[in-house]
Amino acid sequence: MLVLVAPGQGAQTPGFLTPWLELPGAEGRIAAWSDAIGLDLAHYGTKADADEIRDTAVAQPLLVAAGLLSASALGDVTPGAVAGHSVGEITAAAFAGVFDDTAALGFVRTRGQAMAEAAAVTKTGMSALLGGDPDVTVPHLEKLGLTPANVNGAGQIVAAGTMEQLAALEADKPEGVRRVVALQVAGAFHTHHMAPAVDRLDEAAEALTVADPKVPYVSNKDGRTVATGAEVVSRLVGQVANPVRWDLCMETFKELGVTALLEVCPGGTLTGLAKRALPGVATLALKTPDDLDAARALVAEHTAV
Repeated sequence: MLVLVAPGQGAQTPGFLTPWLELPGAEGRIAAWSDAIGLDLAHYGTKADADEIRDTAVAQPLLVAAGLLSASALGDVTPGAVAGHSVGEITAAAFAGVFDDTAALGFVRTRGQAMAEAAAVTKTGMSALLGGDPDVTVPHLEKLGLTPANVNGAGQIVAAGTMEQLAALEADKPEGVRRVVALQVAGAFHTHHMAPAVDRLDEAAEALTVADPKVPYVSNKDGRTVATGAEVVSRLVGQVANPVRWDLCMETFKELGVTALLEVCPGGTLTGLAKRALPGVATLALKTPDDLDAARALVAEHTAV
């Protein structure tokens, strides 16, 4: 059983979209999406530097566009389940047919802008903790006033809070944590700092035309599958101010009988977690179009009836 997954913010790198625009029809598709949302996706995906694409209002639509474009290049794929990490949940919802690609881009454009505005109120950030026991790490973070914003499994938790709180974490790591790594994001996502963005997204959600997912959709909220489009969208709205439980998503993949995990562009982060948390499961990350043949072979092997 194949799970198709989409990465979250921080996966982007300068120029990562360049080779994808060489595929037939890709340039026109990106141009149409750019016009629809008022953002030059081709420029930001090919010419912009790391600081420009670190901007939340830019990074989020860029990631969703890349995920949708790379998935479409695979051809007709019906995975056993879909999921996305943070903003990747919007990409996954489009994979599942909850809304169309253009609606996904419009919704994520609002999400990115609203979260950027919320992040501007107080200087905040996120840091990944490598190693350690969650039962020890989480109470330690809470003692410092930090939120375990991403519980990713495979020995990784991402803390979020003010820059002062993150500095205190650097000086006082939880027992067992090997390293604290600052992430290239512009705010404390999935915490109470993002509460102002929830109302904006709630308004945007009312304009969406929504269908029930055609394949199992695994939610960041609790790792459970969601049966209705209305519930998927409700969770997308609330999730910006609540922790991502990717560890529970991977537990659900196990329960569903996953045999392969394919991560769309810019892949790498989620396949890395899966290699540690899902031993025996085949993994592949779509980084460039050069990976498409191997990805199609993986799809054929793990979606055969």
